Amino acid sequence: MGRYVAIYDKLVAANDEFAQMAMEHQVLDKESRFHGGVVDPANGLAWPSHGGTPKDMATWACALVNKDSRFYHDDELVHRLELAAEFMLRSQHEDGSISPPWTNLHSPPDTAFVVSGLAQVYALLSSHADRYERLQKVVADIYTFLERTIPVLLTGGCHTPNHRWVISSALGFMYKLTGRKELKARAEEWIAEGMDCTEDGEWTERSNGIYNAVSNIVLYYAAEQLERPELLEPVRRNLRMMAYLVHPDGEVVTDYSGRQDFGHAHDMSGYFLCAKLMAHRDQDPLFEALAELAGRSLKHPGGLPNHALLGLLRYPKLLESTVEASALPDSYGVILNGGFAREHYLSGMEAAGHHGRIYHSKLHPDFGAPIARYRRGATSTTVMTETNSFFALRHGAVRLLGVQIASSFGPGFVKPSRLETLDQGVRLSALEKKGYYGPVSKEDLPETASGLVSPWYLLPHHLRKVTHEQQHQVEIMLEETERGWSIRVRCQREEPILTQISFVLGKEGVLAGGDLEQIAGETYFWKQGPVRLAAGADWIELEGGAYEHWAMGINNAGYPADYRTLLVNVLTPYDRTFELRLSR
Repeated sequence: MGRYVAIYDKLVAANDEFAQMAMEHQVLDKESRFHGGVVDPANGLAWPSHGGTPKDMATWACALVNKDSRFYHDDELVHRLELAAEFMLRSQHEDGSISPPWTNLHSPPDTAFVVSGLAQVYALLSSHADRYERLQKVVADIYTFLERTIPVLLTGGCHTPNHRWVISSALGFMYKLTGRKELKARAEEWIAEGMDCTEDGEWTERSNGIYNAVSNIVLYYAAEQLERPELLEPVRRNLRMMAYLVHPDGEVVTDYSGRQDFGHAHDMSGYFLCAKLMAHRDQDPLFEALAELAGRSLKHPGGLPNHALLGLLRYPKLLESTVEASALPDSYGVILNGGFAREHYLSGMEAAGHHGRIYHSKLHPDFGAPIARYRRGATSTTVMTETNSFFALRHGAVRLLGVQIASSFGPGFVKPSRLETLDQGVRLSALEKKGYYGPVSKEDLPETASGLVSPWYLLPHHLRKVTHEQQHQVEIMLEETERGWSIRVRCQREEPILTQISFVLGKEGVLAGGDLEQIAGETYFWKQGPVRLAAGADWIELEGGAYEHWAMGINNAGYPADYRTLLVNVLTPYDRTFELRLSR
């Protein structure tokens, strides 16, 4: 097993632990509608979604067929698995779908998540059933569940970009299982929409913490089951990109995510299985290094369809290290998506015909927005566009989680949209426009305009001519210095516009210095003087505070209550430079 014996042993131990825990949370009351399901600790109910009972079924299956597990061929655990499979069959709707515990009732994509996981469970158990006959009933029940999903997979739609690839994966698994050609044909319809991944490896949802890993693993399965190896190209690009989106402690960069991992701590564990599969397939040292990093982060066997131990048991060759891992980069400055023709693609949005409206999802116009990443050993810096925060920095044990500019022009946070490289850093720019709207011309007025009541919402507002349009342009120059960073922010608009520059700091360590006025919780006006956040030998020192107005906030610009936020209040025109000095 080589270097992966430690990771394998850790996963087996964790899998046994979670198998025991799931048994303790299984509903055994025969009168309960949730009989056989495993209770979700968050709400006390059992669910048939991929993060619910099917996940525990995968954990139990891995334990039952693995000689290294203390549950190997455990008859009681087989019985529990049978109850869970029966719960899944009862939870399945007549159309073949399942309903997760949120708003996605009769959900094709959530059903596809389950199928992509349970199809693997079925493959693992059925290959072992001749050695352990007790498995035969549960194998048959899982097959019945999977077969019943075919109608919803053949007809169902999606909400989000990654759902297309999850559904394609499920269709691929069912195509391999049943040989029904219409399943492959339906998958080809989704794949015909094309891959939503930039040349540098960024998926639409910009979700380094969750949905990158989801898209990667399900496309691996789709490529395998549908015999479409070209589907692995965006997977390769994303894995290569992720080498530059990891902080020194193994946490991934989530400061600009378009999904629910935004600003939350996530590690690389979700990338383990796909990185290892790709390392084995391509004999790529970088993928091997990512797999090793992700393997060290694993604390749980995994969810569906990305269950790490299930993957290792299905692909036992992965336990052999056949390629030497390279060193992951730890000193660099890179621009991601710098060459992506984003403006060209955005210019075609009007011709797409949806008029900027999409239901139950988002258009994600921030897709492919440029990002700059810098690593200097223990210092990790991210410069971002199309997000509320444009700068974030980790230095050892201290964190500057975000620097933001809010303005009453919008009002709200100013989101830079352009990034240009400088000799020692980058220049960001944001341009906001706001005008007024003239009367609707007589020939464009609806019938209701001349009636007794003329509702505002029936007027064709899109036909109004814009008058007195104003512009608000902000420039940000970020330069890497010998001691840290220099941040220069500038706006030349002459009229006084309320502006607030915020520095969001972690709660670790001691905050000292400067002229600070506490205004609410851990939010302060930073009026002047250097401020230092120190944790042990690590510190960040900031200089450049100002207090040109005393507005406590800008509408639509909120600050997190569980962090320390320093507010710098300025008025236009302004041209201010903040110096960030770091401990050695």
